[in-house]
Amino acid sequence: MSTSPAPAPAEPGPSRRRRKEARPQELLDAALDLFVEKGFAATKMDDVAARAGVSKGTVYLYFPSKEELLKAVIRHNLTLTISQVDDLVDQFEGSTADLMRLAAATWWEQVGATQASGIFKLIITEVRNFPDLAAFYAQEVIEPGERLLVRLLQRGVDRGEFRTTPNPLDTAHSLIFPLLMLCLHKHSIGACPSADAIVHDPRRFIDNHLDLMLQGLLARTA
Repeated sequence: MSTSPAPAPAEPGPSRRRRKEARPQELLDAALDLFVEKGFAATKMDDVAARAGVSKGTVYLYFPSKEELLKAVIRHNLTLTISQVDDLVDQFEGSTADLMRLAAATWWEQVGATQASGIFKLIITEVRNFPDLAAFYAQEVIEPGERLLVRLLQRGVDRGEFRTTPNPLDTAHSLIFPLLMLCLHKHSIGACPSADAIVHDPRRFIDNHLDLMLQGLLARTA
């Protein structure tokens, strides 16, 4: 008596495959929302699973701990943007002033105007309780960001567009700190309706900030 071979397991359908491929992004989005809303310490992996509509085991399948999940959120939202702007510097052929305006617009579109802008407040409020997070953030965000800004400034000097500054790193900090403060305002005082009007047009604020900085950076002709 012959037996028929067992049927091969069915391949997952296209919609199920797409769902699986999209799941890490869904988890990162859910984690970002919760970290910004509740803080890192108060957010549980169960919360992330519920927000993403998956089981807790599924979260651990992709991210072995809450710390690794936060690191992935930072890499995806901040480190990746710094890398993209770095690539922009390689490809851009116009003036450095125009490049700085484009870089600032790209940063605001991908970070400042999104939920990722809340990461800066999250780091400030949580970093003292999680020292390892400080080292990770410095390596993944602060140091690459500083290198990028100093590179931008040096591009202008090399092309004869900018004057040489005594300390390029201090100038880089002067460029970025008001933008970071804009994000902190958005997720603190700016969340109150009565205070939101202080910076009701962030893009105009950024344009004005760059104009002021460029007036100080541009090389002077005799």
